[in-house]
Amino acid sequence: MFDAEITELATEVLDACRKAGLSVATVESCTGGLIAGALTAIPGSSDVVNGGLVTYSNAAKSALAGVPAELIEAHGAVSEPVARAMAEGGWMRLAANLAIAVTGVAGPGGGSVEKPVGLVHFACAGGHATVHREQRFGPLSRDEIRRLTVVTALDMLREAARDAV
Repeated sequence: MFDAEITELATEVLDACRKAGLSVATVESCTGGLIAGALTAIPGSSDVVNGGLVTYSNAAKSALAGVPAELIEAHGAVSEPVARAMAEGGWMRLAANLAIAVTGVAGPGGGSVEKPVGLVHFACAGGHATVHREQRFGPLSRDEIRRLTVVTALDMLREAARDAV
C-alpha cells in the first residue's frame, strides 16, 4: 500500500520508539490519517502506536485535539500555532510519549499568496519542547504533497525518538 521509502521510515520510527520505550500518536489534517496508516501497516506496531486523530475540519481540531477556536480564527488552520496546539493536544489526549501533527494546503485549490498550495506545518510534541517545521513543497500534485508530508512527519518522529535515547 505504501511505497518502499515510507515503509522503511515507518519501520525505523517504530524501532527507534521501541528502543527508547516510547509510544506515538498522530494528529492529521491534510494527510487524513496516512501517517497513522503508514505506521500501523507494519506488523506489531500496536506496541508503539497509541492512536491517531484525523482533524480535517476546524471543528474537529477543536473537539478532538483541543485546539482553541480563537487560535484557529487568529492564525488560520494552516499555521505554526495551530500545528503546535494539535500536537500538544494529541500528546495529552492520547497519552503518548510523542505526538506528530500536520496541517497544510494539499491542493489543488485552497491556496493563497500567503498560504500557497504545498505549505505544510509540522509539530512534534513530547517530553521536550514542541518542535515545529514548515515546509513549502511547491505546487505539486495533491498526492505528492501528501506523500512528502508523510515522509517528513515520519522523519521528525524518527529524530525525536532517537533524541530520546
